[in-house]
Amino acid sequence: MNICWFITILLLLHSCNPGDCIVGGHVSVPHSRPYLVYIQDSRTKSACCGVLVREDIVMTTANCKMSHLKVYLGVSDTTLLPTGIEVDSFPHPCFENKPGNDIMLLKLKTRATLNKTVTIIDLPNPWNDKILKDCLVMGWGSTKYDHYSPSTVLRELKVTLKDLTNCFEPDVICNEDPFGPSQGDSGGPLICGGIAMGIVSFHMKKTEGYLTGYTRVSQHLQWINEIMSAPHRIERGTTTCTPVTKQVEKAVSEFFY
Repeated sequence: MNICWFITILLLLHSCNPGDCIVGGHVSVPHSRPYLVYIQDSRTKSACCGVLVREDIVMTTANCKMSHLKVYLGVSDTTLLPTGIEVDSFPHPCFENKPGNDIMLLKLKTRATLNKTVTIIDLPNPWNDKILKDCLVMGWGSTKYDHYSPSTVLRELKVTLKDLTNCFEPDVICNEDPFGPSQGDSGGPLICGGIAMGIVSFHMKKTEGYLTGYTRVSQHLQWINEIMSAPHRIERGTTTCTPVTKQVEKAVSEFFY
C-alpha cells in the first residue's frame, strides 16, 4: 500500500468511539435482535454495542474499553434499561488504537438467563468463513454522520458488501456505502446469514459516502476460544502480534480513536 495514500486516509479516519447509530436505517421490531447488547460506562454514560456469544461472554471492539463498563441485556429502548451486569474486560493483546485486532471479550460476573429477549449469536465456522454479501448492521448510535444524535431505540440497516479486498489489515472487512454504522455503533455486529461475521470498528468519510471497517471475527477464533476457556489464566494465549512498520506507526499515532 502506498504510504502517502495510507497517511491521507488516516487523517480522514474516524473511529466509532464509545458514545458513538445507524445512518439511513429503520427502527427494529422490539426485541427482534435478542443477541445484541448495550454497553455503557456507568460513570461517563459513554456507550457502544456488543453481542452475546455465550451466557457469560459478550464480544465487542477493543476501542470500547472503558473504566466502569456494565452490559445490559434484552434492551430495545435505552431509556428503559434493566439492571446492568458488571464485567471483566479482555481486549485483544495486539490492539494498538489503529485498524486491526480491534476486538474484546467481556466476561459477565453474572451469567445471562436465556429467554425470548436474550439469546446467543453464532460465530463463524473456522473451516468455512465465506461472507455473504447481504448483511445486517444495527445499533443505538447516531442517526447522522455530521451531528451526534444517538437513537434511544434500536435501529438496523441492510448492507451489501461490495469489495472485501484492499483493506487496512487481513482481519478488517471494509465496505463503502452512503449509509451505515456511525458514532455509537462501535462493537455492533455485522450479521451475515445469521452469523456474527464482523463487528463495527471504524468509519471514515470519503468523496462519496462513507467507508466502514469491520473486524473479521473468523481471524480471531483461536484467541476467542482461549479466552472463553480460561479468561483469568490466559489473556494473550498463543497470539503473535505482527508490528506495523515504524513509518506507518509514526503516521497513525495521532489519528486513531
